[in-house]
Amino acid sequence: MKPNQHVRDFPSGSVRGVPRNTPDWRPRFFLGVQRAVIKVGSGVLTGEPGLDLSIIRSLARQISRLGSQGVEVILVSSGAVASGMKKIGMKRRPMNIPEKQAAAAVGQAGLMYEYEKAFEAHSRLVAQVLLTRDDIANRTRYLNARNTLRTLLSWNIVPVINENDTVVVQELKFGDNDNLAAMISQLMDADVCVILSDVEGLYEKDPRLYKEAPLVRSVERVSKSMEEMAAGGAGALGTGGMLSKLRAARKTTAAGIPMVVCLGSRDGILDEVFSGRETGTFFFPRHRHLASRKCWLAYATKAKGALLLDDGAVAALVQHGKSLLPVGVREVSGEFSSGSPVELNTLDGKTIARGLVNYNSADLRKIIGKSSRDIEPALGYKLYDEVIHRDNLVVFEDKEEGACAWKPPSKK
Repeated sequence: MKPNQHVRDFPSGSVRGVPRNTPDWRPRFFLGVQRAVIKVGSGVLTGEPGLDLSIIRSLARQISRLGSQGVEVILVSSGAVASGMKKIGMKRRPMNIPEKQAAAAVGQAGLMYEYEKAFEAHSRLVAQVLLTRDDIANRTRYLNARNTLRTLLSWNIVPVINENDTVVVQELKFGDNDNLAAMISQLMDADVCVILSDVEGLYEKDPRLYKEAPLVRSVERVSKSMEEMAAGGAGALGTGGMLSKLRAARKTTAAGIPMVVCLGSRDGILDEVFSGRETGTFFFPRHRHLASRKCWLAYATKAKGALLLDDGAVAALVQHGKSLLPVGVREVSGEFSSGSPVELNTLDGKTIARGLVNYNSADLRKIIGKSSRDIEPALGYKLYDEVIHRDNLVVFEDKEEGACAWKPPSKK
């Protein structure tokens, strides 16, 4: 079996199969879009008196028009906390978790009520879907969520997704709805992810400081320098600035899904995007990208522990696409059960992969450094030869995420 067997290809120089060397590639691409994830942020949805109902009505009109054209739309919507703040009369975003959750509880009902009214005017139904990161990290719940969303789409119902702020705890948070939109795009194998923001897109310089800063029309690859430039600065009502959008773009493009960031408050913005007009910033998908299950493992799961690997094991994983055997494990960190996701680290501390372990941490400590034939004598049983099978392992191919920064040690 070849390395990176779970990496899928689109033709080089194409956007999900549409050649980029033709002047009309953008209209041709959007003409072929069948499923889209659209995320709208708090900065777009809210005005001084509360929710900006004109924006909600505009979104409902444009999304309904897309539906009539055969495009399935999943809407990821912020706004619950901001809506609750306005109803309660809070001037500043709550800082502690109970206050945020209480504001979300007040605001979520009003948010969905306005969506329901707006879409009803176009004879379309909406469905509220509230998720926590645990729903995505757990493989069974992940698949259940996908099946539910597919069913809603097959019924021509628009799912409106938000993080379940009312009950979520910090370790189960997505972080922001940009990240949630990226994960939903992967979950549903969307053709495109559109982020409706309170800015036009990504700029070469901070537009708050440099008014003449040029807009970046397209991005081939999210770089570390871009993230450093974008760090800091979310709005008073939101949790995500441009940095969160770049991180979302890293996830979507790794799955072969392009992403667009554009100004959500402009009337008809979705009509512009889906007609193929050059608007906002277009993030091109990776030519070689991870398959769905590998994306889930790489980006949706949360590591329960870590394994320290010797150079031979790292080479077997990175260069040859092999399974991880106990002989290559030096140390075990953390306490975890079999089937848990763990990070795989090099001797110099770089994280190069993530995988689902076949043995719990206590048993694994008894077999590290041993050959597979010594597992049964050490444990009294043997379920697998491997600590992690290659089918349950993903190597991070992006240098900035750790993986291929690793190089074989030089021979002296």
